[in-house]
Order: sequence, then C-alpha cells, then structure tokens
Amino acid sequence: MGSRHGLRWNAENGARQLETSEGPMGMKLSSNPNPAIPQPEWRVLTSEARLYTFSEETKAHLRKFRLGTSRAKDPQAVIYLIDKQTKEIRLDEDERVYTSLDELAEDLPDHSPRFVLLSYPLTLPSGRLSVPYVMLYYLPTTCNSELRMLYAGAKELMRNTSEVTRIIDLESTEELEEIPDKLAA
Repeated sequence: MGSRHGLRWNAENGARQLETSEGPMGMKLSSNPNPAIPQPEWRVLTSEARLYTFSEETKAHLRKFRLGTSRAKDPQAVIYLIDKQTKEIRLDEDERVYTSLDELAEDLPDHSPRFVLLSYPLTLPSGRLSVPYVMLYYLPTTCNSELRMLYAGAKELMRNTSEVTRIIDLESTEELEEIPDKLAA
C-alpha cells in the first residue's frame, strides 16, 4: 500500500498506521503522526546503562547527598568507585563524607580512578552564597589502561545519575588546591 509522510494505509481495518524503518541494531524507528493519540514509549538504554549498574541504595544515597548539600555551609564530598567484577558504581567502602579537600586528597588512591561528588559553598562577589554541585573525575596518570577505559565509559552515566552541574577532570591530588578557583570562575 502507498505511503506518504511516514504513514501507510492498512487495508484490513482502513486505519492509518505508522511506517517504521529499521534503525541501528535492528530497532524499529517510527514517528507519531498524531500526537493527540498516545503511542507506547520506548526507552532505549545506552550501552553505558546496560554495562554499569547502580543499586537502589546507591541511587538513594546520590539523591540524599545532592539534596542534603544544597544549603550546606561547609564543603562536602563523597567518593564513588566501580567494582571491576560486577561493574556496579557504588560508594567507597568507608562511606565517609569529607568536609575538607585536604582530607579528600589523603584518601584518594595513587593508581586508581574515582568519581568524587563535591558540594562546595562559595560566597560570590555580590555577597550571595552559591553552592556548586560538581563531579570530580579523578584519573591519575599512573593508573592502568583497563581502569582508564572502565571509568571513561561510566563518566557520562555517573554525571547524569548524580545530576551534577559540571565535571572537573583531575590527574593528581595536588590539583584539588585549584578547585575553589575553578568553581569561582
């Protein structure tokens, strides 16, 4: 049957139907010709979302940390890691909330990447308090390529799941000293 503008005529019931085309990996793609008629929603998972996981407990902690630090008067940071076997992104073993960048620098490993969520209160030149919520992507130059790839693949998923406003890349703990200046800029 003829098609026009992505629609085709269904001879069986006389209704217009969506014409579909095949997309990547054999997925059916279509458009809704009439937005007034609801169509089923298909959510395509990115490859990162299929490879890496978050437990419900981790998701709850991410949300609680984000909401709890929005009006904080002191810096607060938590460290997240990826379990190499299960590919689960989770809170570091000690589940500590850091209140200074110096303490954080002491606990970051020398040869392994980490995601650090940081809420850092700043007083703007106007006198107003700002509390940027950022992710520090700690990727030391000394870590092996397997870990580099593991964390690089999860970077955007962690960003979206934690709902940070910005990512700051770090290659060494010494760069933590520059964080207040980077956030103020």
